[in-house]
Amino acid sequence: MSPKREPTMVEPAEFTSYYGRPILKEPAWKQPDVPLYLFLGGMAGSSATIASLAGRTARPGLARVARLGAVGGASASVLALIHDLGRPERFLHMLRVLKPTSPLSVGSWILAPFSGLAAVSAGSAETGLLRPAGKLAGAVAGVLGPAMCTYTAVLLADTATPSWHEARRHLPFLFAGSAVTSGVGLALLAAPKDEVGPVVRAGLFGAAAELVVTHEVEHGLGLVSEPYRTGRAGKLLKAARGLTAAGAALSLGATRSKVAAAASGAAYLAAGLCTRFGVYQAGVASAQDPKYVVVPQKAHKAAREA
Repeated sequence: MSPKREPTMVEPAEFTSYYGRPILKEPAWKQPDVPLYLFLGGMAGSSATIASLAGRTARPGLARVARLGAVGGASASVLALIHDLGRPERFLHMLRVLKPTSPLSVGSWILAPFSGLAAVSAGSAETGLLRPAGKLAGAVAGVLGPAMCTYTAVLLADTATPSWHEARRHLPFLFAGSAVTSGVGLALLAAPKDEVGPVVRAGLFGAAAELVVTHEVEHGLGLVSEPYRTGRAGKLLKAARGLTAAGAALSLGATRSKVAAAASGAAYLAAGLCTRFGVYQAGVASAQDPKYVVVPQKAHKAAREA
């Protein structure tokens, strides 16, 4: 009789790289500068659109809050970006040419004119000077608002960072929903409660979109969804989901209670911050572990060959 064979035991594969270094470099952008830049730009974009629509529907209190939110968010976003770049002239250098194939170049050309238009709109409304120019600037800023909400998602997805790149079809919708709730959150905090009815409905729509897309990002991308569910990113995105749901629920009483409106607004804004920091941290985590690079590449190769 032949000797009994022992079962073969294969250890789980470990993905390493030379000298223990990651295959990809971590994103070179600084924290908290860039996550704040992502959040503030999105809030500013949705606020500009809210301001434009509120001005057309005779809601002066809501329009004023949203205008100031747009210029404040855009200005702070530019400052955060400049701080990350290290020197102010580097931001100006990005405006020397417009490259349609570069999300960074296109984004710079969205951010710079948007910030100027928001400033003209708010300045004109507050001082009463150059009202026609101010109204035109506000209208154009409102048109640029959706681009402000989403171009940063394209900027992240255009990198080689696995959890960002694989989510390239989802991040623009996630950032759009989060930006809407952030702009709505600011309005609920400071605008008169008898003018916030339309933004409450917009917030519910944005919250629903954000929650649906977040679930898809956390569970629908295969292995690279893992960084969105685990570690610091997982905790931040879990907090974002809870805060978004709480903000949506509280907003139902916003037209009757200023306390409910303020609580809803604070929850929405906190959710927006958690979402941006969570998405950013998920990208960093996916760049640190070689398996998030190797396994998806092998899967894509196998799919092409099949």
